[in-house]
Amino acid sequence: MNKQEWEKKGYVDEPVDKTLDLKKEIRRLCKEKDAIVLAHYYTVGEVQDVADFIGDSLALARKAAQTDAKIILMCGVHFMAETCKILSPDKLVLTPDLGAGCSLADSCRADDLRRYKEEHPGYKVVSYVNTTAEVKALTDVVVTSGNAKKIVDTFPKDEKIIFGPDQNLGAYINSVTGRNMLLWNGGCHVHSRFSVEAILKLKAEHPDAVVLAHPECKAPVLATADVVGSTAVLLKYATEHPDATYIVATEAGILHEMQRACPNTLFLPVPPEVSEGSIGCSCNECEYMKLNTLEKMYNTLRYEWPAVDVPADIARDAVKPIERMLELS
Repeated sequence: MNKQEWEKKGYVDEPVDKTLDLKKEIRRLCKEKDAIVLAHYYTVGEVQDVADFIGDSLALARKAAQTDAKIILMCGVHFMAETCKILSPDKLVLTPDLGAGCSLADSCRADDLRRYKEEHPGYKVVSYVNTTAEVKALTDVVVTSGNAKKIVDTFPKDEKIIFGPDQNLGAYINSVTGRNMLLWNGGCHVHSRFSVEAILKLKAEHPDAVVLAHPECKAPVLATADVVGSTAVLLKYATEHPDATYIVATEAGILHEMQRACPNTLFLPVPPEVSEGSIGCSCNECEYMKLNTLEKMYNTLRYEWPAVDVPADIARDAVKPIERMLELS
């Protein structure tokens, strides 16, 4: 298959020799090409195992800004690769599959946000990191689920703020800060699927279990939680309290690192809400994150494609709110 055909797919679709030890080959290519592999907690376990660094969005942004490597292979979703490129414009930023998008980022288009800002003059824009580079370029400061409260608290109490695109996270931040930010009507398709009923069923089976929930979940789900926080916060809590049993309401990829850190702890993923006539599954997964595979990583490093780029004018404006976030957090 030639590169033109690969480009239509968004990844290098070349068969990989099944006799290869892909983990060793990926590490060999990293050493040969001076590359670093960054992976989000929501990718599959074998991708996390071969990465130089795994983390949540804030940790990955920090690592991208700090690395001296010539090549960054970002295993996550497209906006994360864009963030790497914005912070490291002189580096080659690769991603295993250009089709690894994000339902939350897709829910807020730059043109729509631009119009909304025009309709609300005098408002500051606080954007979740799960946004495109174009949306970041229209933003005053970027936040993650882990630092959103801290950053929002830096604004004067009477500041007019538009928060987007995650409505659930924005509502949670309003509740813990006493703010009344205008909330963009967007959401993560994974976290929106969690239901109170599924959690209560697991709780009935494991009455002493601690419920961990990500703030992208809906308010009724968060109300059932013992701990609400980013993936890093939830992981830290579990690591510090390994004797508990946990019911986990976030993307199931985090369970790989939780189990690695606490091998004797029972972690129970909350299944998604199942509509009538649909086929249920035992956990809630992001299909975009799961597009990152060892085969694609190997081919991406081998051919140094697909590469992610951000137009210079957009990158110039988008880097400012990201740098502001890194300063404040």
